[in-house]
Amino acid sequence: MGNQLPVVLVHSARVSRTMWRPQLEALHRSGREAFAVDLPGHGQRTRERFTVDGSIATIDEAVMRAGGRAVVTGVSLGGYLGIAYTGRHPERVAGLLVSSCSTVTDRSVTDAWLLLTRLIARLPDQGAWLNQRAVNLSLPPQGARDAGAGGFALDVMVDMLTAMRHVDPLADLRRATCPVWIVNGQWDHFRVQERTFARVPRDGRLMRVRGATHLVNLARPVVYSRVLLEALEEVDAREAGPTPSG
Repeated sequence: MGNQLPVVLVHSARVSRTMWRPQLEALHRSGREAFAVDLPGHGQRTRERFTVDGSIATIDEAVMRAGGRAVVTGVSLGGYLGIAYTGRHPERVAGLLVSSCSTVTDRSVTDAWLLLTRLIARLPDQGAWLNQRAVNLSLPPQGARDAGAGGFALDVMVDMLTAMRHVDPLADLRRATCPVWIVNGQWDHFRVQERTFARVPRDGRLMRVRGATHLVNLARPVVYSRVLLEALEEVDAREAGPTPSG
């Protein structure tokens, strides 16, 4: 693998690390070491309660397994947490590529989602049909299968939304010392402040994936994987430093 930096991938809310299947395959084909985690309350950890601190610890454990320095990639919830991790441990993040998390998570945002979540939770199936329907409508068939392969954590939303009120992504982005890529789907509803999110870090870039919805890595997996691999090549070159002149 030479001087290639490893990658830590952090999933969206309700789904699990299985959502990263297309990118994991692309990374492995390129010879890149990659670690996709399950956050507390998700995937194989559904019995655990979601907390921001527990999620940050999960990311840090993966970074330590990767050698103590890695590129962090996240979508939606995973993007917010990747930003929060970078704010706490900037020296451990060589590059940050996040998607679907370009709206500040203040009370005006979380209160609306909490109200909707509590109404859906009163349904006989706790919203399982609605969740699956939304996944099927917003993703291609294989993407929907990858999203659901680890199960859906429908019970995690209240804890997650309440906890995310206390993160400050813009403050955390100001602490980033690495290149930051903001990569959003064209139809993502969480890209309202994307220009601000890209402008705040000292080395921020903004990209949009045409035709992609919120789970951009599953909506346009080939394009997203290409963007990720190109960003990784840039980070590797940056870490290697200038080439000595002859």
